[in-house]
Amino acid sequence: MSLKPADFHVLLALTAGPLHGYGIMKEVERESGGDVRLEIGSLYRLLDRLMEEGLLEAGQQDDRRRYFKITRLGRRVLKAEAVRLEGLVNLVRSRKLLPEIDS
Repeated sequence: MSLKPADFHVLLALTAGPLHGYGIMKEVERESGGDVRLEIGSLYRLLDRLMEEGLLEAGQQDDRRRYFKITRLGRRVLKAEAVRLEGLVNLVRSRKLLPEIDS
């Protein structure tokens, strides 16, 4: 299962712990250096879809906010996508399109 970039960033943001929608939106923007910006309307559709797929679940809720957290399946899918992306980056490096990393 390949993740869409926004899905990947949402799941990644939630590895640090549960967040409400606005918190997810701001964390994704911060972690992506502003490259990924989620609009509120599309964010909640995305969150609902990720919950339907079993990658997220609703956590605690207060009067104004519903918190979301990543599931075990969500972590497995996120990790698999990270490994897939690492393979792509290694391929790009092997073609001399990115600098090598000194370990």
